[in-house]
Amino acid sequence: MPKILLAEDDNDMRNFLVRALTNAGYEVVSFDNGRSAYERMREEPFELLLTDIVMPEMDGIELARRATEIDPDLKVMFITGFAAVALNAANEAPKDAKVLSKPFHLKDLVNEVERMLAA
Repeated sequence: MPKILLAEDDNDMRNFLVRALTNAGYEVVSFDNGRSAYERMREEPFELLLTDIVMPEMDGIELARRATEIDPDLKVMFITGFAAVALNAANEAPKDAKVLSKPFHLKDLVNEVERMLAA
């Protein structure tokens, strides 16, 4: 079962995403900030990092940058209301990262996760 590391500071959104991805057959470990997610990433491997961009302690772009230094094969997807920020080349986000703009339908999220993990 593919393991997903989820970093999302909004409690309702995080719980909603965990439920949806768990129901779709994924193992999900979630955190409410980038720093805690990064610490967990250092302890065990994950197939996908699903992260919000704007979070306290460590933003999603910094988290993705550090996480892909640990595991260059890690797939990254940003979930954000700030797609232009994620796509800005100056921020050094991982170049293969996908961006899913809020609001999105859960079916779209699950389909995109499936596509990324199958690639």
